[in-house]
Amino acid sequence: MRVGLDAHVTGRTLATVEVLHPRAIRRHLPGPADFSGRLAGHKVVAVRRRGKYLWLELSDDVALLAHLGMSGQLLVQPVGAPDEKHLRVRFRFADDGSELRFVDQRTFGGFLVDELVTVDGAALPAAIAHIARDPMDPAFDPAAFVTALRRKRTELKRALLDQNLVSGIGNIYADEALWRARLHWTRPTDRLSAAKAREVLAAATDVMREALGQGGTSFDALYVNINGQSGYFDRSLTVYGQEGLPCGRCGTPIRREPFMNRSSYFCPRCQRRAT
Repeated sequence: MRVGLDAHVTGRTLATVEVLHPRAIRRHLPGPADFSGRLAGHKVVAVRRRGKYLWLELSDDVALLAHLGMSGQLLVQPVGAPDEKHLRVRFRFADDGSELRFVDQRTFGGFLVDELVTVDGAALPAAIAHIARDPMDPAFDPAAFVTALRRKRTELKRALLDQNLVSGIGNIYADEALWRARLHWTRPTDRLSAAKAREVLAAATDVMREALGQGGTSFDALYVNINGQSGYFDRSLTVYGQEGLPCGRCGTPIRREPFMNRSSYFCPRCQRRAT
């Protein structure tokens, strides 16, 4: 989505912003009028991402920060295109009147107009200054990550989802990375060798690169890019959502266990629980 937006909106100026549902900007406490007023007339300088947060970097060091939640979509639409059923915010561009639309069925996602601050040499919206770099960030430090990971006293998967340690991995890609590294999700981080820590990091990075190359993981019509197209990495998943199916490496049926109100999928033979 970041790549698609960058190609479409960078260099263009926002003419008007229309808030159609207040929940879409609930994090912007001054309200809809302030939200629209602070954005109108600003030029999009760049589209950036950290972890699951996306933002438009605007002129005058203003950031339009977005989190898509469970069902949020950012769609590019030409002039005159009919409104979507769950349209929440409309951004209209000055040059040709085309629109960037925020569509969100469940209204868990939303926006915030924020100031940019500098953290470790990177300009970030102040609200997410605490979010760590992700493994594909050119400035990500693998050695520092390995050291920090092994100092923690927690389960490995919990650490991989800790946004203060590393961002962007998420529940699905954590399971895929752990399968590739042959590690059970409950492995204590303080008992993990440096070599194994590097291996799971490399696996997570590979999984995310492959997923991005295939447009992401779309389980239904809610997960699409800016043109409404679905990704197809779900066809390449080895363990996530594969309960009862044979492991692609050893043939053992994949298992599912509860994890933080979600699920963890793993092969009980390839990924033995640490004793």
